[in-house]
Amino acid sequence: MTSLLMAVGTFGVGFLFRPLGAIVIGTYADRVGRRAAMTLSIWLMAAGMVMIAACPPYRVAGIAAPIAILVGRLLQGLAAGGEIGAAAAYVMEAAPHARRGYVVSWQLVGAAASPLMGALLGLLLSSRLSAASLAAWGWRIPFLIGLLILPLGWYVRQRLPEDPVHPAARSGGRVALVELFRSHGKLLALATLTVAGRAVPAYTVSYFMPTYLTHVMHLPAMVGFLASAVSAIVLMLAAPLSGLLADRLQRRKPLLLVASGVTTLLIYPVFHFITRTPDTATVLAGVALISAFVAPCSSVGTVLVLEALPAEVRARGLAFSFALGVALFGATAQPIVTSLIQWSGNPMAAAWYAAPACLVSFCALLFFPERRRER
Repeated sequence: MTSLLMAVGTFGVGFLFRPLGAIVIGTYADRVGRRAAMTLSIWLMAAGMVMIAACPPYRVAGIAAPIAILVGRLLQGLAAGGEIGAAAAYVMEAAPHARRGYVVSWQLVGAAASPLMGALLGLLLSSRLSAASLAAWGWRIPFLIGLLILPLGWYVRQRLPEDPVHPAARSGGRVALVELFRSHGKLLALATLTVAGRAVPAYTVSYFMPTYLTHVMHLPAMVGFLASAVSAIVLMLAAPLSGLLADRLQRRKPLLLVASGVTTLLIYPVFHFITRTPDTATVLAGVALISAFVAPCSSVGTVLVLEALPAEVRARGLAFSFALGVALFGATAQPIVTSLIQWSGNPMAAAWYAAPACLVSFCALLFFPERRRER
């Protein structure tokens, strides 16, 4: 369990730089343009992947090896922190007003595709390679495959139309950060808290489930990877549907409140059945059920925050609130859950953290102001 805690801690350290990336790249997006910021973020992400994939083993580089891994994760966190704001703002501003929910929801489809590919690669590698080969060199393969995002992403972004928002609306790049927080501090705080309802279930169900099922429930690794894949597939299917539904409703908040409330109520019984009946069917059904209600919280929740912010601070406002929320709730989810299980010896400890976090998100949504901006 101590080794597992160190592993999930290394995964979480990348989230520490997300708020910084949100401020730096988000400000760049508001001042220079969304497309330019997305190009910058993909180069930083590629640099982080190169450092991890090419990192020499400890027996060769000594302490420099784990430091290189950490630096690579920090670069990835910096890139991801700024990417979400620039990309979401660009998509929403380019979309027809009546289809914003549907169009922005496709960002979640792309985000959910990453754990799906990760789960499939993990399943393939763990079934084809021995444990020794996987530890020696096989773990580098997913990072090398991930580098394909650089030429593909750069090609796509260079061919995107210019930013749909008029340059005059991007004067927010000259707005001081102090003024940003003074004018929109309450809204950003509420937006940060709403992230808990999607980050904690996502990182305890989609990302942590393979580790949880293997190390805590002692099920085959294949079951864990299948659970992660099922979660990603459900998110990819449910996100556009929830976006379409949100566009048809006069208000978005009621849909979000229902989804957030149901997620809060589902966490405990789902983990109860998984721990009491740890078979493949129970695990996959529980994971799919939670993921179906997390999807609206992620896709429609992003639109809610985007529309509440003016265009001149929209990219960095969304990026900062999301990055800070993920850093506070997503990055800590796996270490906290692992520590609770280690301390209590009870597999149900995962629900002790996830359910209250979702309740915090529900309460923040109650007070979040809903606006429908034309621009």
